[in-house]
Amino acid sequence: MGFPESVLTKDEQVVLHLHPHWKALFLPVVWFVLAAAAVVVLAIFTGWGMIPMLIVGGVALILVIVVTVWPWIKWRTTHYVFTNERVIMRSGVFSRSGRDIPMGRINDVSFSHSLFERMLGCGTLTIESAGERGQVQLTDLPQVEKTQSVLYELVDADRQKHTFGDDDRDALVREIKNDAEPAN
Repeated sequence: MGFPESVLTKDEQVVLHLHPHWKALFLPVVWFVLAAAAVVVLAIFTGWGMIPMLIVGGVALILVIVVTVWPWIKWRTTHYVFTNERVIMRSGVFSRSGRDIPMGRINDVSFSHSLFERMLGCGTLTIESAGERGQVQLTDLPQVEKTQSVLYELVDADRQKHTFGDDDRDALVREIKNDAEPAN
């Protein structure tokens, strides 16, 4: 399931769209390989008949669905979307939950990662926002350092867009002068 573009505003543009790091799928893949190997070994080295093998295969299939397919579906339906206006987080398979943080509300963006996470290229991004909910931590985020830099640039661009600077003041003065001049 892709991220629904319909939740974006008219002028909103997606800058980054991420899922949790692939390391979240490592153990499910290991379980899949182990379950498949166990079924093959039992089929080859035991003298069991067809019915016991079908039962073992059915149990292995159920285990594979629970420990491999379900984590993949959860991974696939978790979205971290960074736009020019907000950070959007959505997760859930049957029931969904989400949170949006407008760029203007973000006070601080930091990251951390262990040595192992650095080798894998992931980490935890912490977004501190104004409001009662405070901090949000996005764990197992791929390219966490790059994402932190991009988010910082987006927050800075949003602040520049909403700041009244010298150029804005000069343009306003010119407009007032033009409006005050009598028409010929």
